[in-house]
Amino acid sequence: MLRTEERQRLARERREEREKQQAAKETQILEKERKAKLQYEKQLEERQRKLKEMKQKEEQRRAAVEEKRKQKIEEEKERYEAVLHRTLERSQRLETRQKRWSWGGSVTPDSEGKTASKRSPSTANLKQAEAAMSKCLSSSAALSNASDRTRRSQLSPLDSSVISRLLAPTQASLARSKSAATLSAD
Repeated sequence: MLRTEERQRLARERREEREKQQAAKETQILEKERKAKLQYEKQLEERQRKLKEMKQKEEQRRAAVEEKRKQKIEEEKERYEAVLHRTLERSQRLETRQKRWSWGGSVTPDSEGKTASKRSPSTANLKQAEAAMSKCLSSSAALSNASDRTRRSQLSPLDSSVISRLLAPTQASLARSKSAATLSAD
């Protein structure tokens, strides 16, 4: 009977030892799972933080690019407006000059000296250029009258374009002829 009790006690101790070991293993497994879960959550948070930072950087970069683009458009607009303004001023100056040349005053014997003194050197140059131009025009008119096709075929393309440009009346010559007609009518 003593032996049986001894065996039962030893069996109970072994069972308790196995249960303790099993409980320790389960505790270790639970601890590992808990640590793995914590590490996974940390990694997830880190990944989300990095994604958020990347999005912010991307938004800042886009905003900078957009700002730069707007600034460039604004600069181009200002440059265009400045060019437009200069072009308008230039055309107004040319218009004023053409009016001055066209409507410089009446051409009467007593006012001839006055208008001649008012004229600038560029006007004198213009008169010389007009004389040369009329000479060229008359020679080109003679060219066009005498066997036009054969002559033009013999001319180089550059010469024929110069002749056609010389034959076409300019705005200044039209304005001069208008003013001359008006003056002669007066």
